[in-house]
Amino acid sequence: MTRNKIVKIVLLIVSSFFVVCLILFGGFYGYWNTASPDKTCSSCHEIGKSVDSQAQSSHRNLHCKECHGTALSNGIHSTKEKGMMVVNHLRNKNDENIRLGEEQLLEVMNNCKRCHTSEFADWSSGGHSIEYQHVFLNSKHNSTEQINFDCLRCHGMFFEGTVNDVVEPLNITGPWKLKDLKRATMPAIPCMTCHQIHQDGLPHSRPDYAGTKSIFYQKQDNGFVVGFYDRHEKVYFPITQLPRLNLWEGERLVKVSDDPIMRNCIQCHAPNARHQAGTSDDRTPRGVHEGLSCMACHEVHSNNAKNSCISCHPAISNCKLDVTKMNTSYADVKSLNNIHFVACADCHKDQKSRIKK
Repeated sequence: MTRNKIVKIVLLIVSSFFVVCLILFGGFYGYWNTASPDKTCSSCHEIGKSVDSQAQSSHRNLHCKECHGTALSNGIHSTKEKGMMVVNHLRNKNDENIRLGEEQLLEVMNNCKRCHTSEFADWSSGGHSIEYQHVFLNSKHNSTEQINFDCLRCHGMFFEGTVNDVVEPLNITGPWKLKDLKRATMPAIPCMTCHQIHQDGLPHSRPDYAGTKSIFYQKQDNGFVVGFYDRHEKVYFPITQLPRLNLWEGERLVKVSDDPIMRNCIQCHAPNARHQAGTSDDRTPRGVHEGLSCMACHEVHSNNAKNSCISCHPAISNCKLDVTKMNTSYADVKSLNNIHFVACADCHKDQKSRIKK
């Protein structure tokens, strides 16, 4: 047998082997990405808890790959990541409480917008889409309030290190710089800050249009999908488990809304340790708006409050003034009359003089 024939036979055997391997891999890959999770992901016991919680959530009808992608969905990065999961499993390096890292969560968040297009667009246009560079490189804020370890409680709660690993120096003189430049444009308050993807819930369903009770009175309340992620405990607390705020103005107990969603807001927009109104980042309504919920004025995802006044007030108020043009921070960001704390006497100077008398 000539040398050329031997080479051809070897090449034929090798190419046939690769073709067979490619067919087997393609078949396995197709099966893995289409079969039920209980026959694939959850067959590994360290993933079982996540699969079980997903089966009780409002996303139960979605396949895992819809949010988490596949081994080929993000190029070599996802291939390497999924491959290491297999390696660690075979090496018996199992973690019974698997959590996604911050970068993995942000990859999942990019898949959120495929279904939640409107919500994602609102979030992108609002204050909660703030990036790391806007928080930790803000010289005006950093020079008046020193960066500290508690910053990550609200800004970067999924970051796996400490604030020392994010920015330097930790003082009020600066200049400040991020230790990892790629983190500059990463969102500091992603969707998962308020939303636990695997939280218990029901898929959206169309109402029974034959009856008004089904359309309105029995309409599903989705407030339970909101919760707060505690970076120290590494768990979500549903809004039903969050405490109502006890807020004091001096020795007076301030009336605070019973809205459960507001309990989520005040986890970050909170007063100081003594619960004194207006301290730290507290924006709990007082004055003429005392007792109102944040949601009474702010849209859920964009935080926009542009149309909040006209939702409650007529064009001309009982005092014959257009409330949208009063001297408050609603009309002018430089106004000293903060819309969260404004009182009648702040706009009605004649009333203030009568009060003094």
